[in-house]
Amino acid sequence: MRPRTAIVQREHTSHIAMTSNTLFEPTEIIHLSDISWQTYQNLLTELGVNRRLRLTYNRGTLEIMVPSPEHERYKRIAGRFVETLAEELEVRIECLGSTTFKRPELSGAEPDECFYIENINFIRGKKRIDLTQDPPPDLVVEIDITSSSKNRFEVYADMGVPEIWRYDGNSFSINVLQNQQYLSVERSLAFPNLPLTEISKFLDQVGEKDYLELVKEFRQWVRSHI
Repeated sequence: MRPRTAIVQREHTSHIAMTSNTLFEPTEIIHLSDISWQTYQNLLTELGVNRRLRLTYNRGTLEIMVPSPEHERYKRIAGRFVETLAEELEVRIECLGSTTFKRPELSGAEPDECFYIENINFIRGKKRIDLTQDPPPDLVVEIDITSSSKNRFEVYADMGVPEIWRYDGNSFSINVLQNQQYLSVERSLAFPNLPLTEISKFLDQVGEKDYLELVKEFRQWVRSHI
């Protein structure tokens, strides 16, 4: 593993795409340091839009993760919960999934799920989001089953993302940005009138209950609190 890591640090990015299968089979997460912004850009280009790998860049540090089936399961249901809330509360949203967001020369990340709500009109119909001109997502969803979100929280703070929902396999938290730091709170900025920390009890049932059955129960819960 060390020789291949050294290749990345020396910024020979063309080798990374060719050896990606052997590079990432032994582990789901790799952290690299002293990576230039240009190397990060080259990796995004060479690996392509259909890659399985998820890249997070933060001031020279690069995290590369292969999402597990468990991770994807939680990601999908959490995103569906947001959509269900919007449907029942008649709130307009724009889902941009795992779009790559970048602050040039500084940081870049791909949320598990992200949504424009308050700022939906600013990005409606756009094929590219430029954070030097456009607002960041209003809500980001992060599933931390196999990794820590510490670096990504710093990246989202740089971008000005106002709210992050995080689930680590045991607990669900709502985190809002205050003075460039995220604080855990009880009420969501996006959906302030519901006790959304209770989402945890639904996420705890992922894998035990049928996907659509769980969505149906969550929808009934939302309706009971409107």
